Amino acid sequence: MLRPIAKSGCTAAWLAIFLLCFSAPGCKPDESPLKAENDQLKKQVTRQESLLTSLQDGNKVMQQQIDLLNQELRDAKKATESAKTETQHLADRLELQLAQAKRMSAEVQRAASAQAAQNLKVDDKGAQFDTLPRPLGTVTKVVEEALARNGYHLKVGIKTDQKAVYVTERKVSSPASLEVAGFRNQYLISLEALPAQVTKLGVKAEFEKVAQGGRILSVSAEETAEIERRLIAEISKALESPSKT
Repeated sequence: MLRPIAKSGCTAAWLAIFLLCFSAPGCKPDESPLKAENDQLKKQVTRQESLLTSLQDGNKVMQQQIDLLNQELRDAKKATESAKTETQHLADRLELQLAQAKRMSAEVQRAASAQAAQNLKVDDKGAQFDTLPRPLGTVTKVVEEALARNGYHLKVGIKTDQKAVYVTERKVSSPASLEVAGFRNQYLISLEALPAQVTKLGVKAEFEKVAQGGRILSVSAEETAEIERRLIAEISKALESPSKT
């Protein structure tokens, strides 16, 4: 009986010693690795929170810049649209003023032409006349071409809707030799529009023969008339060209 009792007492003693070890400070588990890990995690959390705060602040600044840029874009677009509207308004006004100026210029020109036609009087006494079945504008162009083709330069040229008058400079033709007389001539040409697209042509020449030494020879009326008829014939021939029909 003594042996079991001794065994029970021994077990109780070992249990007491075990509990005493766990309850005593020197027997606690080592917590230093967990604490270090927790501290590390806390530091990481702190850094993440700081980074997150910085990102949030940066996003706020960026959003403010975006808002400012958007406002500037809206202001610029509004200013551009306003400028376009103003430019279009000015362009419309300018076009209207140009149209008005053009109408006024045309009216003044018509009035001046009408006044000139009323005051245009030509001394065509003794001239040769012909009636050409072409409008005044066509005959006028042919007359100018014929004069230029024959070396006559215009001294005076007046054209209206109903009449036209040309005065050439005096043209001097040198004689072929000292023994043969040359000539000098000046034309007065009048044109008048008639009904049915017909034009009245008048040609008057101041024809002179020049002898050696510049002496002026007498010229008969028939010789002068022949010079006038030659120009009329050349104008008529040019009007018969297919390009003038």
